[in-house]
Amino acid sequence: MDQLMSQKEAKQAQILALLKEHRISQQEAARRMGITTRQTRRLAKRYQQEGLSGLVSKKRGRASNRRLNDAIRTTAIDLIGTHYRDFGPTLACEKLSGIHDVQLSVESTRQIMIKAGYWRPKKGGTVCAHPMRERRARFGELIQIDGSPHDWFEGRSANCTLLVFIDDATGRLTQLRFAPTETTLGYMHVLHDHILAHGVPAALYSDKHSIFRINAKDADPEAETQFSRAARELGIECIHAHSPQAKGRVERANQTLQDRLVKEMRLTGINDMDSANAWLPVYIENFNKRFAVTPKGMPDAHLAYAGTPANLVRTLSVQVTKILSKNLSCQHENQLLQVATTGTGLGLRGAKVTIHEHFDGSQELLWRKRKLTYGVMSKPKRQSAVADGKSVNAQVDKAMARRNTEHKPAANHPWRKMSVGKSAHDGQRATT
Repeated sequence: MDQLMSQKEAKQAQILALLKEHRISQQEAARRMGITTRQTRRLAKRYQQEGLSGLVSKKRGRASNRRLNDAIRTTAIDLIGTHYRDFGPTLACEKLSGIHDVQLSVESTRQIMIKAGYWRPKKGGTVCAHPMRERRARFGELIQIDGSPHDWFEGRSANCTLLVFIDDATGRLTQLRFAPTETTLGYMHVLHDHILAHGVPAALYSDKHSIFRINAKDADPEAETQFSRAARELGIECIHAHSPQAKGRVERANQTLQDRLVKEMRLTGINDMDSANAWLPVYIENFNKRFAVTPKGMPDAHLAYAGTPANLVRTLSVQVTKILSKNLSCQHENQLLQVATTGTGLGLRGAKVTIHEHFDGSQELLWRKRKLTYGVMSKPKRQSAVADGKSVNAQVDKAMARRNTEHKPAANHPWRKMSVGKSAHDGQRATT
């Protein structure tokens, strides 16, 4: 009987033996066992009537009344194996409840997936070496921004980058947008949509990508990128993180999106960037309901944009200054821009004009805030586009793929005969 008793029950037997011999009081026995005196009297009575066997729990060997129903377990395993085999337990639990009306806890789902071989338990996290920074108090005080290159469509479409804007105070996604790569105009497009939806934020928190700051050591301290210039004109402070951990909120959001968003698009049947960008507002709303928190302070820190929509678009554009020639033309991006005038146009000779490249692909030519009419003539392109650190690997992979598919000369190709003849001739010269 001693082997069937737990350590707790064996301790209770010793205390009840002392109580039976009147060596301790009921109050003392209850204190030692950590139970009430009423429960102590029950245990003492059972101990006197049945001995040690009376202290063994009657539940031992019986199935729990709260165990998972076998039919529900089987249904959950079948659904997970069919639709959510590569999902995490939390997301799989949400889908079972929301789509299939199978009500399980996250832990039950996790245990089911572990036993079925769909989930491998993870080791506990290590101690964080980076001190935690407290959230900002108000929505709009600090917006963390980043780009996340990934195979978002799981091979159904080309790899692309997700541009992410997330509020520091609430953890709310304010904007998401797919783009082929991280570009200045791509970030300007997302910032434009953010301002239209929420207003002008106080500060943007980014990494040290060349889009956001000039990284050359010998650069002019006053020099700024096109994005930082637009942010300054809008009254937005640009802050650059020294490490990925410093902007951990957007980095963790990227990890969550690479897990959840990929699977949501698979279930929804979205296979390209255009369809995804049209659907993303629905996903943002559902994401914020699930993960966003209430800010500590009020009111909203965003400011309403005071200008017109056209001025906002012009501010959030890549601006290049050019000098018009005597024939009122200038060159830009392998294009020749010819200004059209109704008069002689003498006043425009040698004038400084600004080319505005907009994120929708259009261009404007302005002189003293006046829009000029012009024509475009293309010039031959002499060199390839500059690649950044996140896209160079993709370009090398394409080059290797082209090399592997290049045509190889046939065995009887004259080039091969010339090579053989030359080798023989060289060998003969070497022997002589």
